[in-house]
Amino acid sequence: MKIKELEDKSQEVLEKLLEEKKGNLRQLRFEVSQNKLKKVSEIKIIKKDIARILTIINARFKIKKLKS
Repeated sequence: MKIKELEDKSQEVLEKLLEEKKGNLRQLRFEVSQNKLKKVSEIKIIKKDIARILTIINARFKIKKLKS
């Protein structure tokens, strides 16, 4: 996902998406350990998506904290 797409989403949607991505990552790791996963690069992509989501969530939290 692109950062612009994520910035447009609400906090609840981002948190739900984060949990979904973490579940996907967990599943891919299991598949790697069982030698079922063919495209190991998918793990790298999902980890980057998780980092992007967390960056947006943390940035919003810091802005909110500064305003109060």
